[in-house]
Amino acid sequence: MLTDIEIAQQAKLLPIAQVASELDIHEEELEPYGRYKAKLNDSLYNRLASKKDGKLILVTAINPTPAGEGKTTTTAGLGEAMKKIGKKAVIALREPSLGPVFGIKGGAAGGGYAQVVPMEDINLHFTGDFHAITSANNLLCAMLDNHMQQGNVLGIDPRRILIKRCLDMNDRALRNIVIGLGGKMSGVPREDSFCITVATEVMAIFCLASDLLDLKERLGKILIAYTYEGAPVYARDLKAEGAMAALLKDAIYPNLVQTLEGTPVIMHGGPFANIAHGCNSVRATRLALKLADYCITEAGFGSDLGAEKFLDIKCRLAGLKPNAIVIVATARALKYNGGVPKDKTALENLDALKKGIANLGAHISNMKKYGVPVVVAINRFNNDFEAELSYIENYCRENGADFALSEVFAKGGAGGVDLARKVCEAAEKPSNFQPIYSADSTIKQKIECIAKEIYGADGVDYTSQAEKALRDIEALGGDILPVCIAKTQYSLSDNPALLGRPAGFRITIRDLRLSNGAGFVVAYAGDILTMPGLPKVPSAEKIDVDAQGRISGLF
Repeated sequence: MLTDIEIAQQAKLLPIAQVASELDIHEEELEPYGRYKAKLNDSLYNRLASKKDGKLILVTAINPTPAGEGKTTTTAGLGEAMKKIGKKAVIALREPSLGPVFGIKGGAAGGGYAQVVPMEDINLHFTGDFHAITSANNLLCAMLDNHMQQGNVLGIDPRRILIKRCLDMNDRALRNIVIGLGGKMSGVPREDSFCITVATEVMAIFCLASDLLDLKERLGKILIAYTYEGAPVYARDLKAEGAMAALLKDAIYPNLVQTLEGTPVIMHGGPFANIAHGCNSVRATRLALKLADYCITEAGFGSDLGAEKFLDIKCRLAGLKPNAIVIVATARALKYNGGVPKDKTALENLDALKKGIANLGAHISNMKKYGVPVVVAINRFNNDFEAELSYIENYCRENGADFALSEVFAKGGAGGVDLARKVCEAAEKPSNFQPIYSADSTIKQKIECIAKEIYGADGVDYTSQAEKALRDIEALGGDILPVCIAKTQYSLSDNPALLGRPAGFRITIRDLRLSNGAGFVVAYAGDILTMPGLPKVPSAEKIDVDAQGRISGLF
């Protein structure tokens, strides 16, 4: 079989204007970025504002292997399959970060014959949204350090600065740095650190803002530091929000692209689900709901991360109500959860699968707690074993979950027809969606609810640093906000080594931070890092470009 990039490069793409016209998008509502990419401006949403929404389908997964479980592939294939059965669907996805592209996981535009294209553009610079977000974040950091250099009228305490510079790349050397060295004219020396762009509050705000003015207001609310007297300092105190919003004025328009089979895709925003809320922009989801009978969207990593945050944060803040949830599972990941090393998961091992399948059971049970119908998509690899696939199917039956075998990687939309029918049937059932915790619960009550109900923990412990941060957040009124727990994606617990469906454990919250502009509180569990590092052999080593600009090695 051809590689992902070879399949993408041989595809015949529709001009983006044709994709738009099939959705009844007018010419003046489209801002083209070349022949195959475009942005959708505000006039489109304003025209569609009163139109009835379609059905909202969320695609999530079990706890993954380091290579992922094919959520984006399944999402793209499901959208293509909807067209095969005569349904009108629009896919709403996140944009890929350069960190995983050049790291270990590769691109995030799907795979095989269920890809979003132009694949190279999407996985690299796309329309420049992430560069704009990086620039806006770093402008705020530059203005803060300049304020301290120019007299520090606000009395900012350099030991209590919260905002971090960012880069959309895995670079562990930037986790802890010292800036301002070189003498009086080079700034105020202090410790600093970088996070990856997708972990910034600017990214979270970008994905939750309803329009440009809401974006600007939220940017002004970012808590950036404290004064020597302990008073909070916000971005608006530096008069930074206007310039930051100006940098984002074009980026805030959602991007329109397509799958290999011409299914429309609105791709916008890209927070990671292990260190942020892991969903594409509210604006993109709302547009997709207006443009089609079905909006198929995806949340990062397993349902304990992306789906929980989609349901408890994004849906709560944006007033969205999902009609069905798809849980992607693979035999390989279940064997990995059963203790098989990642390089041995392609070998037949029914005993390990039987041990690891409890992980699937946890995700089915967790998603049902939200009152939304659930369908399991068994993402089939070419060399999967029939006995293992049959065991997964029987397990789904025994646990009261509908299911379908998905072969979209190898067959495109044709390989997802059964899944599409099952999803449509599920979406017609009553959905009694409710977030897992009450909005008026305390921060600790919200964290404990997630830990016990979703992770299966016995309880929660807090470090002294976390307790102090909690008191500071409560003093600023942050206790009314939803909670975004940053933790490992590999386990239901905060320990990546506890695979399957662990029991008898507690999670540890080592720190908390108020994302005041985004509208949630981030709780850091375990040893989760906001600036990843590259592996020993990064994917970047395999990526190349020839004299004609043709890229190879990207997957």
